[in-house]
Amino acid sequence: MLALYWLLPQALGGKTPPPLWRFLTFTQNIELQPGTAFSHAWSLCIEEQFYLVLPAALMLIAALRQHRRVLAWALILVLTVAAISWRDHLWTLYGTEASGALAKYYPNVYYGSLCRLDEFLPGVAVALLRNGHPAAWAALMAQPRRLLAVGVVACSVMFWMLLDRYYIDGYGYGRAMSTFGYSAMAWAFGLMVMASLAPRGKLSTWRVPGAEPLARWSYAIYLTHKPIAFVLVKPLAAVGIAAKSGGAVPVIALACLAGGWLLYRLVELPFLRLRDRWLPSHFRTREVGVLSGAFHAPQG
Repeated sequence: MLALYWLLPQALGGKTPPPLWRFLTFTQNIELQPGTAFSHAWSLCIEEQFYLVLPAALMLIAALRQHRRVLAWALILVLTVAAISWRDHLWTLYGTEASGALAKYYPNVYYGSLCRLDEFLPGVAVALLRNGHPAAWAALMAQPRRLLAVGVVACSVMFWMLLDRYYIDGYGYGRAMSTFGYSAMAWAFGLMVMASLAPRGKLSTWRVPGAEPLARWSYAIYLTHKPIAFVLVKPLAAVGIAAKSGGAVPVIALACLAGGWLLYRLVELPFLRLRDRWLPSHFRTREVGVLSGAFHAPQG
């Protein structure tokens, strides 16, 4: 996809993308301007940045002999508070129409690494709770209905806040959502993940038709959906279907599904098979992973 964007930026995305080295070093999200070609790669960059730091942090904690779990929870708390504080500071600079700098909100807050890295921490917290606190985890897994209820309420509140308080006409970006909202949304989904892991819970046994293949293709769909939608605008207009009309939605959605499936079959799946062939032991499913090794040692 990067090669296609680099060769055909105008055809696939409109505005010229950042320099190639920004993609190759996973720094494309830094000071990214909205609307550039392949702009949706910003989240992949932050993901790579996070997974560059996470192993180093885990190895550092694993090297300690005492208070590993306490340190891990403290680090999660400190990083979350730091991200909230940084977003609040940037909101005062770029968050309101009165600031005259709304155009800088996305490059600095929405796309910013320091503003978004903490949203990966709920996943780390779930793994830490499961592997580092087995008794507490078992107690939570025995309450699937309560977990699901809390998760649904939390996600519902956050979705309402997102729709109603994220951007306020005549004012700008809401302070609560800009400051706390990103973190709160991630933790709300973390609760839903825990509810889905409860063996006796409904989410763990509920099978949604089509969900499994959609999950397999999701990464490829994410990579291809914007260029496919962009390419379809003119053909749809030629047959009298406006790009933002209700008639365009199913056409574009089906095209994006087909494009994601094609990329998955032609690129992702072959490389996954090569990975499993060359490094089979690295990807075997294990009940206890790296976090277990880091946090199960005797505590002082």
